[in-house]
This record gives sequence, C-alpha cells and structure tokens, in this order.
Amino acid sequence: MRGLLLLALAIVTAPANAAVADMAGNWTVDLRPSLADTPYTQPMVLKIGADGTVTGSFYNSDILAGRSVSARNRDCVAFRTTDGSGFYHSAACLEGGKMVGTTWAEGRNFLFPWTAER
Repeated sequence: MRGLLLLALAIVTAPANAAVADMAGNWTVDLRPSLADTPYTQPMVLKIGADGTVTGSFYNSDILAGRSVSARNRDCVAFRTTDGSGFYHSAACLEGGKMVGTTWAEGRNFLFPWTAER
C-alpha cells in the first residue's frame, strides 16, 4: 500500500512535460447543457508552470490553485475558481485536440460536463 501511495505522489508532483505544456493557452469552453441547445461559451486561459502548477482564468474567474499531470497516456489539469457563492472544482484532459472536462460547483451543488477548443 505504501508503494502505491509513493507512486501516486510521484505522479502528482511530477514536473509538467512538453505534452502538458501544450495545454497552455486560450480555450473556448462549450457550456451548453445539451448539444442541441444554443451555443453558450466562456473563455479559459491556462498557464502551465514548469513545476506543473496551473494558473490563468476560467469563466472570467482567476484560477486560485491548479495542477497539471501527464500520466497513463493522458494530459490533464485540475484547478479551483470561485464566484463568491462557493468554489468551483474543474478537471479536464486533452482528447484529440479538445479538452473534455467537468466542473463541480460546490456552493451551487451541481456537476457539469463541458468541452473546450482552441
């Protein structure tokens, strides 16, 4: 069990590699409840530090804390924002040039899937 914990810590604390760094930049997030709905988008700006930290903004809120990782053939980010009603916890992985993610709005009690494109 201790070996698994150490492996997990090594993955989470590993520095960002070039693939994760490619996630940096400007994204347009598709927040439609259904793909049949009228498009509703918001901006996301990701900055990936050499140490794996994620900063920037999502839905016009600063990213308060974030991490990136490249593991198990996936490049992913996770971060926290707020709008004053509570925290929003978001996570996304790069899939075929798109981000596929979810956001849990702690104060509003909902979980929302989304996608993003450059």
